[in-house]
Amino acid sequence: MSMTIGKKSAGEKAFDAFNITFLSLFAFTAVYPFLNIIIVSFSTPAAANQYGLKLWPSEIQLEAYKIVFSNKMIWTGYANTIFRTVVGTALNVLFTVLCAYPLSKKYLPNRNFYTSVIIFTMFFSGGLIPNYLLIKELGLLDNRLALILPGLIAPFTMIIVRNFFMSLPEEIEESAKIDGAQEFRILWSIVLPVSMPIVATISLWYAVAHWNAWFDSLLYIQDPNKTVLGNVLRKIIIEASPQFQQYDTYDPAKPENLITPDIIRAATIMVATTPILCVYPFIQKYFVKGVMVGSLKG
Repeated sequence: MSMTIGKKSAGEKAFDAFNITFLSLFAFTAVYPFLNIIIVSFSTPAAANQYGLKLWPSEIQLEAYKIVFSNKMIWTGYANTIFRTVVGTALNVLFTVLCAYPLSKKYLPNRNFYTSVIIFTMFFSGGLIPNYLLIKELGLLDNRLALILPGLIAPFTMIIVRNFFMSLPEEIEESAKIDGAQEFRILWSIVLPVSMPIVATISLWYAVAHWNAWFDSLLYIQDPNKTVLGNVLRKIIIEASPQFQQYDTYDPAKPENLITPDIIRAATIMVATTPILCVYPFIQKYFVKGVMVGSLKG
């Protein structure tokens, strides 16, 4: 009698091979556009203009990055984006937790009503013009707070955090109350330490949203010294920023021309994208756990 336990049949092996092949190709199609941007940013004009699939820059040069980093607009955008991301994310997480924690308690009066009002804002909003008029009347035009305060609490994110808090054992908080701890002490010393998965997850969501945001800056900020990196990137890629128009006359017959607008755009995209990509590996271990527990329980 032959032992077949643990062995896969020919059909199962074929299915596994198909899955691996299909998912590998799918992953490649998702990753390659970003890989192509990296390759172009490090390539010479001749290498960047070559047709075909590029997996590695055939001729490497760093001229585009020198030009990008020598542009004052980039550094101004970086400073404003870092300020917005750090301050905005900290305030977002703080107020989201302060809103979600009481709504997770069954003894809060009218808890369902308050939750329904917050959920209502996920489907209906005032619109672009009323929002602009509100920011204007509050005196926040050309103020960095206009990029942070309107989105201080994201309803969907707050619901995720609320559900996570509801999944925590009530006995832990009850024992702390018996010892005389107040609500803020329970939240700070007991609830938050065991809620790091969801806190890390929403921190990533808020940070990525702030880092990539540009439209609100376009609406509310007129001072170029307060513009964010997303707007700088937009000007370079879409509006052909005057700082880079001198590179629009590339001539292949002149080898001294080491750069083209496309290479500069690719380098700018890399400069704007890389910092937020470096954050993800440090909180990846919390990400899946926080999303699953916060969305399925409560």
